[in-house]
Amino acid sequence: MKSFGGRNTLERLARYGYGARGLVYCVVGALAVLAALGAGGQTGDSKGALRAVLGGPFGPVVVGAIAVGLLAFAIWRLVEGITDADRRGTGPKGLAVRGAHLISAGIYGGLALTAASLSLGLGLKGGDGMQDWSAWLMAKPLGRWLLALIGLGIVAGGFGFLGKAVGGDVTERLALSQGQCRWARPVGRFGYAARGIAFLIIGGFLVVAAWYQRSSEVKGLGEAFRLLRQQQYGWILLAVVAAGHVAFGAFGLIQARYRRIDAPDIDDTDDAAAKAFRALR
Repeated sequence: MKSFGGRNTLERLARYGYGARGLVYCVVGALAVLAALGAGGQTGDSKGALRAVLGGPFGPVVVGAIAVGLLAFAIWRLVEGITDADRRGTGPKGLAVRGAHLISAGIYGGLALTAASLSLGLGLKGGDGMQDWSAWLMAKPLGRWLLALIGLGIVAGGFGFLGKAVGGDVTERLALSQGQCRWARPVGRFGYAARGIAFLIIGGFLVVAAWYQRSSEVKGLGEAFRLLRQQQYGWILLAVVAAGHVAFGAFGLIQARYRRIDAPDIDDTDDAAAKAFRALR
């Protein structure tokens, strides 16, 4: 048994984080399913889901616990990206995945701060965060092209999710028996497919914003849901993709319990971080 700060602590952080992320996406998807069926839900993003939870029983306490979990997930993603805990390797694909983990760490860290603010009754600042940062980026030299590159990267991530849903083994890192994999695998495939579709739309929004140099074109998951709803038979499209996000959240809860997590020792993490920072200098 390692003392606090060792492998077991990182593993607990990772599992808590997977659970918190899973819960958020379950709420996001459930609200969008209700909206598709005309039952009073809303097509929102993760922040909207947090607000919905805040309005429920013991809302501030639950959102506060989610904030801690999302921060834990951000820390784990940072560790994954720096130390290559999942042994992705140093090839182009491995480095791309590790880079995505680092970006994910920033995103979930920001969402953790949002959840903490809501839990403490501080509310949220006005404006649209995605549009604000994209406007800031496009005001910089070559910022427009960098925004387009980010959008294309998200689109590539969407195709990656779809590829994993169609041909990948989503349960390869889960400590499950063959019988358990038979029910967990369809849940994971459905969830990854839904996330892939959402990524394609969100990445497309960014590319369009860069092309027309209008930050107002930058949209998040809520707008992606609304775009689906506006299509012919849109309520069916929205219901399916939203249900897929519920599946993605449920798969996150499965990961929280059964994922194989080879957490590095804290000292190894510190050494890897120091090497990374020295390489950037």
